[in-house]
Amino acid sequence: MRKFVLSAVLFFSLVVSANAKESFIDGMEDIPLAPNTNQIRGDNFSFGNEETRLVEAYLTSKNIKESAVENFYLDTLPQLGWKFAGKSKKTLVFTREQEELDIHFEKTKPLLVRVTLTGRP
Repeated sequence: MRKFVLSAVLFFSLVVSANAKESFIDGMEDIPLAPNTNQIRGDNFSFGNEETRLVEAYLTSKNIKESAVENFYLDTLPQLGWKFAGKSKKTLVFTREQEELDIHFEKTKPLLVRVTLTGRP
């Protein structure tokens, strides 16, 4: 019985860790994907190195409102070390060490969000 429980715990841990990897934006390994959004795979852009990098990705959804995505990032990113620097029109701005993260709401129906991560020298 004990081996069965240990096996079940190990299997569950592997499944959770595999699913957790899918919940982050490709190219931005520590930026979570907002619930009920999908990353548009062919539209990623990445340039530079760790110090001066520029990474851009697009998220979309037919089932979630802009305010829900905004609230998700305002609640979640500070827990990951990001500081909210303000909102300018349709863009949320976060900073962390030498990085800036912009979350820009391009369209509402269907929702289209551009996420841009830049390294600042």
